[in-house]
Amino acid sequence: MKMRYLAALPILAALLAPLSSAQVPVFKFDKTKSRIGFNVKASVPIAGKFDKWEATMTFTSTDVKTGVLDIKAQADSVDTGSGMKDGKLKSKDFFDAENNPYITFHADKVVQTGPNTFDIPGTFTIRGVSKPQTLSMTVSGIGTGEGDIKGILAFDRKDYGMNSGIPFIKIADRVEVEVSLHGKRVSGPPMNVKQ
Repeated sequence: MKMRYLAALPILAALLAPLSSAQVPVFKFDKTKSRIGFNVKASVPIAGKFDKWEATMTFTSTDVKTGVLDIKAQADSVDTGSGMKDGKLKSKDFFDAENNPYITFHADKVVQTGPNTFDIPGTFTIRGVSKPQTLSMTVSGIGTGEGDIKGILAFDRKDYGMNSGIPFIKIADRVEVEVSLHGKRVSGPPMNVKQ
């Protein structure tokens, strides 16, 4: 009798697995409509994007507060439109891409600050240095199952060991990481967001 119950456990687990994953919203980002970039005030504009990156957002329930956001950009995929600037940013003076190939942000909670605004406190890592930072975001399309997430994460480059400059260019210390993600709910119920 015991053996019959043990044999039924894998079947029961297989039947319940789709139910548990279907009870949480699942979102996918469209990379053709999304962008991870940056902007630094300087005597010669320094702005660009990362050509290679991944981003995921998962939830453990329909409560927006349970959101987990992960962003991972390849440091050597930086593209400012200038080979000279790209080379300098990839060097040991800035991203140190050879020794620290990824720039990451990980957050495991979301704080709603308004009807369509959110703060996402997490850990930002660049050059192998990790510090707490907050990504402030605005979301469009709430309740439709598809929309855009746009936000800024600002940090002081010197806090991460980027103390050098670029010859003949005056660079500000503040760097803004610009996140623009187009997402779509591909399964599960709608999110519970305060309007």
